[in-house]
Amino acid sequence: MASALPEPPTSDYRLAPAFAARFVGVLLVGLAVVLVLATVLVAALSLPAITLLVVVVVGVVGVIAAAVLVSQRVAVVHLGADGYRVRLVRGAGVNAADWREVEEAVTAAPGGVPVIVLRLRDGRSTTIPVQALAADREEFARDLREHLQRGQRLRPLGGPDAP
Repeated sequence: MASALPEPPTSDYRLAPAFAARFVGVLLVGLAVVLVLATVLVAALSLPAITLLVVVVVGVVGVIAAAVLVSQRVAVVHLGADGYRVRLVRGAGVNAADWREVEEAVTAAPGGVPVIVLRLRDGRSTTIPVQALAADREEFARDLREHLQRGQRLRPLGGPDAP
């Protein structure tokens, strides 16, 4: 009786700390705008001051929760057995695809920003800026290549069946 092959591992890559800080900074600016508007409304409508306190507390808790989610919980790039998924990356192109749809994976540096481009068979592509990930560029590329080979059922060069 043949034993079942182990399920290939999945890999999740989080947002790099610098990018998470930018995201939280944008949230803080948004909170400041909301607080200014709330202050104007409280003053103009003679609402109780507690209203402003509630807005502050809810806003701060919301920003802290979003910061924790973005920096520690949400995977920006997920590499699974069947394919990949990219989140929170503006201009990434195709956000998810099956490994069998990927025609090639190449590195590039448009504008000096190192990226990995996954070109799909139908002409679409996914661009992953590796600086946005909390991972070493070479380790990510190696892991991506292994997932791609496994997903396309390719043997690595120089493997045990190599001549």
